[in-house]
Amino acid sequence: MSKVVFAGIDVSARELVVARLCEPELKIFANDRRGHKALIKNLTRNNTPVRVCLEATGIYSLDVAIALSQAKNIEVMVANPRAVKDFAGAMMSRSKTDALDAVVLAEHAARMPFVPYVPCSAAALKLRGISRRIAALGKLMTAEKNRLHADNATQTGETAGDIKIHIRFLEKRIELLRQRAVKLIREDAGLGQKYDFLVSVTGIARISAIQILGELSVLPDGMDKRQWTAHAGLDPRHFDSGASVHKRVRISKAGNGHLRKALYMPAIVAIRRETHVGAYYDHLLDADKKPLQAIVAVMRKLLCAIWECLTLCRFLTEADSLPG
Repeated sequence: MSKVVFAGIDVSARELVVARLCEPELKIFANDRRGHKALIKNLTRNNTPVRVCLEATGIYSLDVAIALSQAKNIEVMVANPRAVKDFAGAMMSRSKTDALDAVVLAEHAARMPFVPYVPCSAAALKLRGISRRIAALGKLMTAEKNRLHADNATQTGETAGDIKIHIRFLEKRIELLRQRAVKLIREDAGLGQKYDFLVSVTGIARISAIQILGELSVLPDGMDKRQWTAHAGLDPRHFDSGASVHKRVRISKAGNGHLRKALYMPAIVAIRRETHVGAYYDHLLDADKKPLQAIVAVMRKLLCAIWECLTLCRFLTEADSLPG
């Protein structure tokens, strides 16, 4: 490979702080479309290949990552914030500022395995946005139902009527968003095929399928099922030290909490309605696992099964598209 320039970008809501290795001066750009164009022009000013690393910071890093991935001579990596934090600790970085974070990200791009970012489709991004909005409104509705219960318990019920009106409003908004999500899925052949598979699985119906597909559809096709498990934070975390410290194995939770929540109820339903899943759950209980541990194990098995079937669907689709 020819000479490559490594750069790190610390992303915030309003600005991008850029550090290039071997250059002491930092650059600052606005985190908007005009700023992204200026950033790309600055990074490629010498027509030298550039590898850029930035952290996954949700909506703030998404647009700049897509813009960089589409630019010529630029490869971009969207790193897990926890991995970057551990890397900064290994570098003995004691302070935390935007400038230092940008330098750490540039060093991360140069020293650690570089995994290029693969942007997902616009439909997948829209679906994730809708599914997360549904989840947020669902959480708000649960809180309102708890307030209604508490208000009724006071025997005054002064605000019960207003709370009920809000609950009905939230129910209507959630249903409208679900209808919009299904419409979006049906307009995209790939999403529609995955959705049809998901709703055919015991334990997964329309509500869970929207939430699960909203999180899985934005993942790169090249990820294996272990990476999916790690992405969901369902991978086991071992903690052993010496001869005396042996803590209980727990899931890492270093991943997508939205996906974990979306898998929980399907796992519960599958345990109750699917004979083989129920037998696996009982086997884990007989092996002295706690009920929650057994449910998490079923969630992990369910996620791996979804990966295998969706991967098969993708291969079949690609095979059908081949000429002859």
